[in-house]
Amino acid sequence: MSETSSTKKTVLHDLHVELGAKMVPFAGYDMPVQYPDGIIKEHLHTRAAAGLFDVSHMGQVIVSGANPSKSIEKLIPGDIQALQPGEMRYSFLTNDNGGILDDLIVTRREGDLFVVVNAACKEQDIALLTEGLAGEASVTELTDRALVALQGPKAAAVLARYSAEIASMPFMSFREVAIDGVACFVTRSGYTGEDGYEISIPNEQAVGFCRKLLAEPEVKPIGLGARDSLRLEAGLCLYGHDLTEKTTPVAAGLLWAISKRRREEGGFPGAAVIQAEIANKPAMKRVGILPEGRAPAREHTEITDEAGNVIGEITSGGFSPSLEIPIAMGYVPLAFSSIGTKINLLVRGKPRPAVVAKMPFVEQRYYRG
Repeated sequence: MSETSSTKKTVLHDLHVELGAKMVPFAGYDMPVQYPDGIIKEHLHTRAAAGLFDVSHMGQVIVSGANPSKSIEKLIPGDIQALQPGEMRYSFLTNDNGGILDDLIVTRREGDLFVVVNAACKEQDIALLTEGLAGEASVTELTDRALVALQGPKAAAVLARYSAEIASMPFMSFREVAIDGVACFVTRSGYTGEDGYEISIPNEQAVGFCRKLLAEPEVKPIGLGARDSLRLEAGLCLYGHDLTEKTTPVAAGLLWAISKRRREEGGFPGAAVIQAEIANKPAMKRVGILPEGRAPAREHTEITDEAGNVIGEITSGGFSPSLEIPIAMGYVPLAFSSIGTKINLLVRGKPRPAVVAKMPFVEQRYYRG
């Protein structure tokens, strides 16, 4: 599909076209789904070297006020007050039923919070934050900055050529660094399961910055197709698929993102529902799934027990380039959530054998220092 008149473009759009990208609409933006090498080669290159992703469609937000860490805890269950400057945390906006409105990353800086939200949700997220924090904190979207991710085992070596201090940053940390004279916000984070960075850059310097990175022998441009297969191998959730406003953090297997203090104190939307699920277990649980054979099981594929009763559905599924087999994630009742449990997947009306499997499917290789 080609872009429409209402489709937005990131500041790197023309560079993608120049590099031969196939562009598709995604979250309201015209984005590269793949480049001439194709999704499988892009995926494997990221696992072996370093891939450069344009994630400028994501929302970059500054939350400032007298005590923004305390204020934002009214809206999210993350323990933000425990963060020291330069530390970051994965969390989510919840509703009164304990459902997830969006997942996000919150970074504590010296005097404010730097928050990155999903592209498809950013308008509603910013409105929710603005309204929910009114009188306590201000919410400002950074529309003048691009965001790129450099992911893979050679990402640190590449960036260290421009700024030696970046190589020693631990996973889930933040620094403001001048890289080749460009004022960057750098986090050691990402969405591939590999070591890597997300880098916020002033719009006017973004194209030149990316050209320099792409000139490095280890770096190739990577599109949304490989981004999806990489995150699925890593067992990472995609909002709107594995996470929705009807999905609780407990059912999604994200309880690790809610600290003991927040679990006990509550004080965020849906806290009572989440506390009850912690105490009594959720009805459904997100699991990894390995279908038999070679054909992938796609999103919305129904999951049945061995007697043929529908018990759940696939929320993400595809082919794993690293393992050369189909993999998937989905929700099943607790009784079917143990690793090794046999299930069936209804593909074109026919049951195909599958088994509940451990995640991540491919080992996560974050840099712990």
